Amino acid sequence: MLSFSKHEAARNEMSRSHHSRSAHTGPSQRQLRVGEMLRHALADVLRRGDLRDPDLIGVSVTITQVKPSPDMRHATVFCEPLGGKNAKTIVAALNRNKGYLRGEMGHLITLKFTPELRFLEDESFAEAQKIEDLLKSPVVARDLSAPDSDDSQD
Repeated sequence: MLSFSKHEAARNEMSRSHHSRSAHTGPSQRQLRVGEMLRHALADVLRRGDLRDPDLIGVSVTITQVKPSPDMRHATVFCEPLGGKNAKTIVAALNRNKGYLRGEMGHLITLKFTPELRFLEDESFAEAQKIEDLLKSPVVARDLSAPDSDDSQD
């Protein structure tokens, strides 16, 4: 009976360590695959231009990434309007129309459930532009061209 307790304790410990390890590894292959499928389906729906929202008429939106939750019931959609102009307004309009978009996506995908959508602005383009502007600034150029005074003192 004592060996059974040790075996049970070891199995519980292995189970706990497996779950805690998997929680930190990032999205599963299935999440990545479903995210890409959702991204393509949403891009197709937006490309058709069926939305009647005045904030979305004539606007081109790039869907950069779709991250489904582990249970596939919810998905966060990262998007950016072409040129990055009026991003807040366009993201708000997409969130207002998420029910319609979800319904249209449901006709294009082969999942048991179409996930609830939440749209967020993809700020990675703005961050990349900010970094590029910093690298091109005169202060950085001056620092890069100046001799390194720390090396000469050693």
